[in-house]
Amino acid sequence: MTISAHDLDLPVLDTAGMERDEALAAHEDARQHHWLARTPLGFSLSNHEDAVAVLRDQRFHSALSEIRRLSGVESGGYLEQRRESILSMEGIGHARLRRLVAPAFTPAAADRLRPFMREVVDGLVDPVAPLGACEAVADLCEPYPIPIICELLGAPAEDWRRFSAWATDIFRIFNQDLANDLPVIERATTELQVYVQALVETRRRQPREDLLSTLIAIEEAGDRLSTDELGMLAEAVLMAGTDTTRNQLGCCLALFAAHPDQWSLLAEHPDRAPRAVEECMRYLGAVRGTVRLAAEDVEYRGVLFPTGTVVAVGLAAANRDPSVVEAPDTFDISRPRQTQQLTFGSGIHHCLGAALARAELQEALVILARRLPGLALDGPVVWKPSTFGIWGPARLPLRFSPTA
Repeated sequence: MTISAHDLDLPVLDTAGMERDEALAAHEDARQHHWLARTPLGFSLSNHEDAVAVLRDQRFHSALSEIRRLSGVESGGYLEQRRESILSMEGIGHARLRRLVAPAFTPAAADRLRPFMREVVDGLVDPVAPLGACEAVADLCEPYPIPIICELLGAPAEDWRRFSAWATDIFRIFNQDLANDLPVIERATTELQVYVQALVETRRRQPREDLLSTLIAIEEAGDRLSTDELGMLAEAVLMAGTDTTRNQLGCCLALFAAHPDQWSLLAEHPDRAPRAVEECMRYLGAVRGTVRLAAEDVEYRGVLFPTGTVVAVGLAAANRDPSVVEAPDTFDISRPRQTQQLTFGSGIHHCLGAALARAELQEALVILARRLPGLALDGPVVWKPSTFGIWGPARLPLRFSPTA
């Protein structure tokens, strides 16, 4: 027998304004009563199995395309005129783009950038290592991913600061204050589009060994990417590859500063970096949730979700689901892999740049663990507001043993 989600007697879950640990506890409490919870906008689930199932169910679409409506912003203007991103596309169009560009985002492609990643990290550590202290967000996390994304796209070093500012402003779209942030987002997006279009035209005439040149050369059965599509993909790479990595590295460092035994273990065993990254993202992920919309009437587990129903997927809570993770509240980089951490998502919208992000975090943590021994907090961590979609430390003061 099928019953509408709206007719179920469900726990109410409203985590607005809650700190992370408080929100996780609220998810766990709701999970004890039912696999589904009611929220102010719709429904929420946080069991690992259900999270994976909904993220992989193509009847549930990404809510990015509906962010204007969900934010209560009036129709018209920039958000309706901007070209659709691969981050929000669905169906045949999305499948075509993923198929075409997938060869450019393999682990092997990311591995080619590892020497440059190490060069960037060492360059950031050099000024602070002898001091024995730093403010990690400004000194290490914020500046780290932009040079790598620019190197990936083939943008010159003198434009790194511009890319950094564009990424910060465009990502305001996830901060739940769209009505006020929209002018800043629009300006940054327009400037980035003009820049990327010029870069695409240059690469068409003068190919190099970079991502844009690779994407331009891609052809499958006569199908090629248009200039608009190339620009959109470059924007998506900047958006998905910058703020997420910045914040996740900050989460990793805050976590290790609170667990010095794990930091020492990583320094002694750098080969554990891949597991360390997965455990950090499971325990303290920068992306704590995502939202899906029922694109049609969907029946799942005997429950009907009518067309348009909003379903929030609690990624952070699913990563702590005790039914799939033993001792989920223990941080342990030696933990054998039990199940997939969901901070990268799952299904057709699984992070396209996951291999690149993993490589960036692995290389950074190995060097930082070696060069910043005795890592500890040097004051309170200031976290970004809980409303931020991409979340992490806003300020992270650290101390460590000075090294040459």
